[in-house]
Amino acid sequence: MSLRLRLALWYGLLAGLMLVLVMLLTYALHTRGHYDDLDHTLVSATQHVAQEVEASSASTGTSIVTTPPAPGLVLRVYDADGRLVAASPNAALAPEAVPWTLLAGPSVPPFDPLVGLVPSFMPSHPEPGVLGVAIGPSGTRWRLYALPLRDGRALLAATSLDRVDTATRLFRHLVPLLAGLGTMGALLASYLLAGHAIRPVATLTETADAIARSRDFARRVPDPQRRDELGRLAATLNTMLASLHQAYQAQQRFVADASHELRAPLTAIQANLEFVRRHPDLPATERDIAIAEASREASRLARLVADLLVLARADAGLPLRRWRMELDRLLLEAFAEARQLARGQRLEITRLEPAMITGDPDRIKQLALILLDNAIKYTPDGGRITLELRRSSTHAEILVHDTGIGIAPEDLPHVFDRFYRADPARSRDPAGSGLGLAIARWIVEQHDGQITIESSLGVGTTVSVRLPLGP
Repeated sequence: MSLRLRLALWYGLLAGLMLVLVMLLTYALHTRGHYDDLDHTLVSATQHVAQEVEASSASTGTSIVTTPPAPGLVLRVYDADGRLVAASPNAALAPEAVPWTLLAGPSVPPFDPLVGLVPSFMPSHPEPGVLGVAIGPSGTRWRLYALPLRDGRALLAATSLDRVDTATRLFRHLVPLLAGLGTMGALLASYLLAGHAIRPVATLTETADAIARSRDFARRVPDPQRRDELGRLAATLNTMLASLHQAYQAQQRFVADASHELRAPLTAIQANLEFVRRHPDLPATERDIAIAEASREASRLARLVADLLVLARADAGLPLRRWRMELDRLLLEAFAEARQLARGQRLEITRLEPAMITGDPDRIKQLALILLDNAIKYTPDGGRITLELRRSSTHAEILVHDTGIGIAPEDLPHVFDRFYRADPARSRDPAGSGLGLAIARWIVEQHDGQITIESSLGVGTTVSVRLPLGP
């Protein structure tokens, strides 16, 4: 069952149920009002006649009974023995009844139990008389009211219920008809409204299906031009698609760059091995040169694969190990290893304040080696590289400054991109992969820190890393 049909059924049936309840309540109120109005009129007229009969003589009281004060009202007077004393001219139309029998029981309502559930807004006061219902000679119902008189006699009044019964019977037949038509109309309206309401959902579904089939993440969901839940859903989906498109493009670039970077060392290794295989009589010197070059490319390939694994770990969101460590001690170890890589550059520690942080010691040491190795690669012979560690009340700051070739302003925003290398960097280190700073930024972010680079072309570069102190 489709969502549109389910919504139509839910809301249509709910509206139909409410309509049925409203119709039943309207029927009950309408019917109760008519019967209560008739009872009120009957009781009021009968009590008025009783007062005049009690205040008059026997002959005068009889004349009052023979001339009823309201049209259609039947009056009878009975003595204490139940004999008829006086009656109105139309008494034959009403059913025979003994008032004393009626007075012996409770009042009987003229309506069905459903109407009786509704409270009366026009209460009648039959006391000290009693109201009842009887069937007349013609089969119609009559409303009876028996009222005892002070002289021992009893007054019986009756009025026909035919007019009220006919009206309520017609209304009773109209209620289910109107309720049924209203429910069908509510179902139809709900179906149409549900179709209009979920039309944006259908558009979202079609767009998502088209994107899934074509893998075109540049496609967007049409803006529904509304600010309701569906409008916010469309905007959220477009934002998600933009993020997926960006990630997909980055992945494509990553795969392309990784393939390019991996192909170069693999090609060199394959060429040197093929050269050695085809020339078995090579002099030992040339053979050693070819093998050494293949070994260097294999080492480069291993480093590149290791860097790619680190970035894959970063993309997977795997957490780092964390414990307290001495940052100054790790920097000293990294500085000692970096000095072995220097090729004529002067490496110095200008400031080293003790600092304790919480994090992964291996990754922090890798971060320091990446920064120092980059400074060595892009600083000419005779240049100066300094390492500095400062501590504040909340952070430790690592500063690596060099007097190298610097970074152009247009290249500076991209230095943390994977495989990005400016042209001067490529000429200084053709074997580099362009992954070092991307890994450095990931390590810093995993330690809730910040990394910034300031550089001037031909002057030098300063890298600053701020890490929060441990507890």
